[in-house]
Parts: sequence; structure tokens; C-alpha cells
Amino acid sequence: MKRSLAAIVLLVSFTSSCALFKKSGPKADEFAGYSEDISSERITFPALDEQAKKIIEEAPKPGEGAVDNDLEYALAAFKDKNKGERYWNGFTILIYSGVDREQAFKTRDEIQEKFPEIKAEMQYQQPRYLLKVGKFINRVEAQPNYHVLKEEFPTVRIIQDRFQREGYVNPDPVEDVERPD
Repeated sequence: MKRSLAAIVLLVSFTSSCALFKKSGPKADEFAGYSEDISSERITFPALDEQAKKIIEEAPKPGEGAVDNDLEYALAAFKDKNKGERYWNGFTILIYSGVDREQAFKTRDEIQEKFPEIKAEMQYQQPRYLLKVGKFINRVEAQPNYHVLKEEFPTVRIIQDRFQREGYVNPDPVEDVERPD
């Protein structure tokens, strides 16, 4: 009973105190005819001289290949730079990784038997054998082969790998020369 009486008193005092605060300030109607000129504060640019007008007139119009030449040059430079790279980063499908040589060769033979169109590559990184399939630029490219192989080999996974570039052109031929001890 005391709690309900205290709650009622608190509620009455709260609602009555809200009525004491009147919102003051101008009404929206008072600003109906308001206007302000801020043109003196705006940034202005000097008029274009004749040389600038000539440059604008001589500039290629949209669709005339203004960017195409630059893009072709950038792509050619990128391609030449990549020819000098010995390795490229990508993804491969790892089918087997372990120290058991017999199991590695058995798994490779199973892949050749069940999937003759897929070429498996055996690598030995001491002390383990790796059986990998494919060289992919990104994971999405590896997905179709991954799902096919996953049905037969449940431990298959997509991993990052580095591949030697085919047609690698060494820009510094001195690097490949054997040095005498």
C-alpha cells in the first residue's frame, strides 16, 4: 500500500513538473520570408584564359579513347614486369600430406584411376610427401575440382601455394650462373 501511494505521488509530481516547462522560441511562420545572400562568401574562380580554353577544346571527347592508350601502356608494363617474376602466388588442392611414402603413391594411383582428366603432382618436402592437384589464381577457380575430389578423399583442402612461372625470362642472367666455391 505504501509503495503504491509513493508511486502515485511520484507520478503526479512528475507529470505536473513537465507542464511547468514551456517550449519557447520563434514559430515557423516567423521565418517564412527569410532570405540570405552569401554570394560574397563563396569561392570564385578566375575566368579561363585563351590557352586553357584551347586545351579543353583539343582534349579527346568521351569515347575517343582518352584512357585507352594509357591503359594499354599500363597493362603492357604490368605484363613485362610479371615476366621478370620467377614465381606467382596462387592456390592448389592438397589431397595428401604425410610421411608414409606408400600411402602417398597409393593415393596418387587412386586419383589417376578415378579421375584420369586430373593431373596430380607429387612433391617431397622432407620429411613429408605432398600430393597436389591444379594451379589456380584464386580459390573460386579451385572449387569445382575440390568438390569432385572431396567425395572420394574427405581430407582434401584448398591451400595457398607458390608456382614457378612458365616461360620465365630472367632479367639478370648472372643470377643463374653457378658460382665456384
